[in-house]
Amino acid sequence: MSIAWSQFTPYASLAGGVLIGLAAALLLLMNGRIAGISGIVGGLLRPVKGDVAWRLAFVLGLAAAPAAYALFAPMPAAQIDAGSGALVLAGLLVGVGTRYGAGCTSGHGVCGLSRLSPRSAAATATFMAAGFLTVYLLRHVLSA
Repeated sequence: MSIAWSQFTPYASLAGGVLIGLAAALLLLMNGRIAGISGIVGGLLRPVKGDVAWRLAFVLGLAAAPAAYALFAPMPAAQIDAGSGALVLAGLLVGVGTRYGAGCTSGHGVCGLSRLSPRSAAATATFMAAGFLTVYLLRHVLSA
């Protein structure tokens, strides 16, 4: 195994983590809401009067962030090593998992763990273990 040192970006990763944490903290402090993306988007699919504006602003901010980044630096090249079918299946499985787990990685992993939620710790451990197992099986067992 070798490490691609050109892909090692600790400062950009740290800055991204700080921005995610800051956004999650500000949403909780200013709006009393958890920054779980599946819950935010789910609330847009089943709108409740008076609850749409902040959700829409949050999602639009997520979509606008790459455009703002592109104004200052070149966008990194995207490399997707899966076909369309695999991407659709993966997206559906993630959607089903967020419903069964009552939240997603941002809700449980970022916001729940920072609030010391035992349920979020269990959910995060479960989806991390499932991710590790999936990568191991697909890359090392089934790839031969």
